[in-house]
Amino acid sequence: MTSATDPLPDAPTTPHAPPEPGAADPMRAAPDAPDAPDAPRWSLPVLLAILALAAALYSWNLSASGLNSFYSAAVLSGTQSWKAWFFGSLDAGNFITVDKPPLALMTMGLSCRVLGFGTWQMMAPMVAAALGTIWILHSSVKRYFGHAAAALAALVLALTPITVAINRDNNPDTLLVLLMVGGAALGLRATRTGRLLPLLGSAVCFGLAFNTKMLQGYIALPAVLAVYLCASRLPWARKARDLALATVTLVVASFWWAAAVSLVPAGERPYIGGSTDGSAWDLIMGYNGLGRVLGGEGNGGGGGGGGGTFAGTAGIGRMFNEVLGGQISWLLPFAGIALVGGLVLRGRAPRTDPARAALMLWGGWTVLHYLTFSMAEGTMHPYYTTALAPGIAALTGAGGVLLLRAFRGGDARWRWVLPAGLAVTGLWAVVLLRRAAGWNSWLWPAVAVVTVLAVAGLFAGRSGNRARLLTASLAAAVVAALAGPAAYAVAEPAGSAGGGGMGGTNPTAGPTTGGGFGGGRGGFGGGAPGGGQGGPNAEAGGPGGAQAPGGEAPGGAGTGGEAPGAGAGTPPSGFPGGQEGGTGGELPGGSSGGSGERSAGPGGGGGGGGMGGATSSALVSYLEKHRDGATWLLAVSNSQSASQLIVSTGEPVISMFGFTGSDKAMTLARLKELVRTGELHYIQLGGGMGGGAGGGDTLSARITAWVERNGTAVKESAYEKSSAATSGSDSAAKTGSGSSAGTGASNGGGTSQSALYRLDPSDLD
Repeated sequence: MTSATDPLPDAPTTPHAPPEPGAADPMRAAPDAPDAPDAPRWSLPVLLAILALAAALYSWNLSASGLNSFYSAAVLSGTQSWKAWFFGSLDAGNFITVDKPPLALMTMGLSCRVLGFGTWQMMAPMVAAALGTIWILHSSVKRYFGHAAAALAALVLALTPITVAINRDNNPDTLLVLLMVGGAALGLRATRTGRLLPLLGSAVCFGLAFNTKMLQGYIALPAVLAVYLCASRLPWARKARDLALATVTLVVASFWWAAAVSLVPAGERPYIGGSTDGSAWDLIMGYNGLGRVLGGEGNGGGGGGGGGTFAGTAGIGRMFNEVLGGQISWLLPFAGIALVGGLVLRGRAPRTDPARAALMLWGGWTVLHYLTFSMAEGTMHPYYTTALAPGIAALTGAGGVLLLRAFRGGDARWRWVLPAGLAVTGLWAVVLLRRAAGWNSWLWPAVAVVTVLAVAGLFAGRSGNRARLLTASLAAAVVAALAGPAAYAVAEPAGSAGGGGMGGTNPTAGPTTGGGFGGGRGGFGGGAPGGGQGGPNAEAGGPGGAQAPGGEAPGGAGTGGEAPGAGAGTPPSGFPGGQEGGTGGELPGGSSGGSGERSAGPGGGGGGGGMGGATSSALVSYLEKHRDGATWLLAVSNSQSASQLIVSTGEPVISMFGFTGSDKAMTLARLKELVRTGELHYIQLGGGMGGGAGGGDTLSARITAWVERNGTAVKESAYEKSSAATSGSDSAAKTGSGSSAGTGASNGGGTSQSALYRLDPSDLD
């Protein structure tokens, strides 16, 4: 039986020659041979244990975890309308889409169509995708570096804090990472075997990743291409032909949805959210393209250079700052050391060496994602960095095993590299843990002590050739390196006071250690351990003055933002979309942020109270009673308010200006047409109208002035009296909302008060 830590055999130094007639081509036959039967007996049980651990982390107590109501509403709408399912519409009436392509929504929507709409039904395919990513990474690393390296890589990926947080959420990043890892693994196989089919499969995966989150799905693609060009044994003419076919496949897999959308006349399709002209092509190049990196106008108002609002100031050290450090950077230093050391160790191998090709790919993956996320000037959420995790995990497993072999070898120059890497890892873990003052304060001294003992044990075990001591020291080093991220990761499903950030909109794991909109269950900026707000060196956008995209004060516990939240009844927990933290936006009858009420949805579900605010059940009943056959129940200023109402009522609600308040989906002519045809009767002014680049321009002002001039104000007493009784929470919500329907919003559209108006065809000019 061979050990998983035995040195990799070097590839033959002679060039690959064509096989003799009738002989099997070793380049085709050998690489695809099944795994050797003498694989360690512990390998499969360890993998299954890691998958079981990951499944528990991603699904335990999931019903109490608030999901992103923006995507929950789109999934619900997709279960009500196939047209909404295809376009990724926020509402079943198909007025506007979300600001992402719909592949992730399609996946969750199909699950909910079959199983019914709810948290578990929505998240089942996302949890499966997360486990699939671990399995693919394990399989790929195992082929090139052995079972021990694969097990370590899988464990690191499973325990990455931000990965645990995002895999418990309905954002599209979980599916994105699965598709990119699948594309990278198939790219490596194509490089090793020279076969066309894996290369085409890689192109399909990256194309589908594009249809999950657009240009972010391409970040690792240059690394795959470079490795294929450098390490494939194929002649250049064959490479060129295969790459041409793969390029065509990539284009088709990437742009089929955008092409299909463009073939539908603009009047028959929803406005594409996040775009400036309602087209998918503008979304690709602007808001979800260069705008994410460059910020400014290209980000459609969504980032506008404000990437630091969520993840700290852009710069080469961003991944190590107080917002992102505890989410993704625990093993980044070791991954860098392992990459450089591994490439040096394989330096004399042939150009086509599979192990070096794998190191180049995962190293390129890590470097490209690191630079993109670090330097991005546009919208940058902490959970984007989950895409870094597979590269870090692969390099930690593969490079760690290579450094161990060098440590045990005869070259004295390599005896210090592995211990140095472990020492740096332990030191950085202590720094990160000390940032979370008051949170598990015993952990950082334990990590420091175990790291010192592990490094000392490595030297003692090597010098005395004591195998058991060496094994114990390695195990201790792994425990010390993973104790910090594991503690952060477990805090989220455990629902501990210091664990879990702003569920839904901006999920994070572990305690709050910095500013921005990260950390702290229950609101933007959240509570630091011990009940304090924010943390040291809080960035702009943290507690005490942050503004969410669109110009509204973010709604959340203790922030004072307002948004719709709870409907009638006392819903059980477990309904998606309750914990939210988008832009403010207040509905008539809503409460101020921090109420902690749950939103009722179709079937009576409820979500975690994170955004605060409550929609008056009397108001909802009034709107439904006086809907008079309209397609939409109500029109509000932004997608956060609309999505909460959609999830609460199960009815279509119009978002006039999209997620950031910059979309020009609603025009005065469009509004008049909806009123003329009886498709819309009620519109909310204020409570977010006027925020953002689109909401605050003359278009918003014209709509506001026209509605105030022609509409009939609905007084709060009109729907209060229609309800026989209201609960104490509803009464408190109405009292604290600050809204007075009929008072109106200012013509500039900048007020935070809400006013409800009724519009009928007879009100048209």
